[in-house]
Amino acid sequence: MRDAAGPATRFVVPTIANGKVYAGATRQLDVYGLLGSVPTAPPPVISPASGTFSGLQTVTITDAVDHATIYYTTNGEIPTTASAVYTKAFKIDASKTITAIASVTGYLQSSPSRATYTSTSNAANPAFSLTAGTYSGVQTLTLSDSSSGAVIYYTVDGTTPTTASKVYTGPISIRVSETVQAFATSSKLAPSSVVSADYTLEPVYTIDFSQGFSAAISSGEMQFNGSTGLDDFRLQVTNGGLYQAGSAFYKKKVSVEAFTTDFAFQLSNPSADGVTFTIQNDRPAALGGGGGGLGYATIRNSVAIKFDIYNNQGEGPNSTGLYVEGNLPTIPAISLANSPIDLHSGDVIDAHLTYDGVTLTLTLTNPLSQQTWSHAWTIDIPRAVGGNTAWVGFTGGTGSGTASQKFNSWTYVAGMPTLPNYPTGFDTPELSLTGAALAGTALELTNGANNKVSSAYFAQPVDIESFTTNLDFQLTDAVADGFTFVLQNAGSNAIGTGSGGLGYATIPDSVAIKFDFFNNAGEGTNSTGVYVNGATPTIPAINLAPSGLTLASGHTIHLEITYNGTVLNWKLQDLSVSYPIGVQESVAINISHIIGSNTAYVGFTAASGDGTAVQKILDWTFINP
Repeated sequence: MRDAAGPATRFVVPTIANGKVYAGATRQLDVYGLLGSVPTAPPPVISPASGTFSGLQTVTITDAVDHATIYYTTNGEIPTTASAVYTKAFKIDASKTITAIASVTGYLQSSPSRATYTSTSNAANPAFSLTAGTYSGVQTLTLSDSSSGAVIYYTVDGTTPTTASKVYTGPISIRVSETVQAFATSSKLAPSSVVSADYTLEPVYTIDFSQGFSAAISSGEMQFNGSTGLDDFRLQVTNGGLYQAGSAFYKKKVSVEAFTTDFAFQLSNPSADGVTFTIQNDRPAALGGGGGGLGYATIRNSVAIKFDIYNNQGEGPNSTGLYVEGNLPTIPAISLANSPIDLHSGDVIDAHLTYDGVTLTLTLTNPLSQQTWSHAWTIDIPRAVGGNTAWVGFTGGTGSGTASQKFNSWTYVAGMPTLPNYPTGFDTPELSLTGAALAGTALELTNGANNKVSSAYFAQPVDIESFTTNLDFQLTDAVADGFTFVLQNAGSNAIGTGSGGLGYATIPDSVAIKFDFFNNAGEGTNSTGVYVNGATPTIPAINLAPSGLTLASGHTIHLEITYNGTVLNWKLQDLSVSYPIGVQESVAINISHIIGSNTAYVGFTAASGDGTAVQKILDWTFINP
């Protein structure tokens, strides 16, 4: 349609051909060029005009130009040439919004015409608080209906809702791109029409160099200081010379009250000295001393985390640490010597930093080995830097030794860290699935086939020092074997052995709670229990039979797990019976000590063995207190 460009799609490269510019957009192709003197087709006329009706309403669409092809929709969306073609008058029996366009050879496509008809025999169509379109960041959608006592049923996976679908009870959190469909019922009225809206959510990065730093200078987004430059697409704070100091800061201040930032760095030919991630309120041109100063020392109103490869004052040649006010980033330090992270390896290291206003948590991952290490500091960053906003970026330094110290990518998201939050069902973004899949809005761990093994994790490590997680699960045709809830640091694709291993056995640096319905080694056909470091989750086990709750009943079962740093509690409730049957268990455990980190990948594993089972997680939330 003329003058109606589609929502932009990130990183699409326009194509120039035949005197026009072709640019891909969300669900359409936009063509730019001179229009010349080609006339525009007149918009169609929809009869009757908008209004109310009872029973059936006949709708007629005409156009002033003979032989016009009229395309129309009945759900309020703007039609395209892929929409229904109008051939004759048609009847509607429920509330509809008819939208039409005309296409004629030798004319530009017409503008749309619209008419809305409201049935007094049907419940009113649900109203959406958000119009369909493209948004940045999480959105909140409210559904409402003007019919008395209306009940709204909805789906978020694009399937047509029925009275077996979820009932709307409160605002829906739109966290990823999805299609929401809904209809309403009301006493003594026929059901409303199904209405829908497509929502496209783009990343809400405050800073986005996820594809590298090639345009960091030309775009004016970053300031390079000292020895800093570009090495192809990579930001290079020192280039292998002696006695260098470099820094690079994003030119606009960003919120530092809470954030998540990810960057990948590589220290090549690493003799000395190291790099920092720095938050500061001095100036974008801030640059500290080289050598052991790492380009950071003397920068005022600042907080920095270092990655140090030289022993200047006893910190060791492989260390990290938190420093403020431009203090020399040598000691005190945290040695990485006994961790799986070697800053001298020459490997790319992924850094994941989250700050919730109280705790700054660092997780380092070697993507080649998938080994991780983490540490957390308690700090008031706004107070330390003298404001709720600051400049953020990197520094680096060399002394009598040299290093080529590069950053490959960087993203920064202001706001509270992201956690698993699927209160009404699952979407694939932010999940890492191995053998598992989505079935509608449910996460299906095993699908009823023999000898299945699977895992599903939230794709980013989360804080596991203390937490509460809630989920509903359903096990149908459940012969064997079971599933686990897992916290582990073996990676986002970690998976163990099948059958009695429940997809968990052999996963190192881990803690799991099992939900087991097959007797492999004397554990019985209805058991739970806690297992660590990939131990086979058979025995010892807790028998659930005395509680009256049966995992393999096919009922929807609610699971709540809480951890306060010393005690892990879990509670099961069968909510499908007239009175809830429940059981509660607990164990004293230091999860961070077992896993070797304050953060971990959280999720599920499952297996079916020689028997079969359809094992579904219906919803899932995870919060830190």
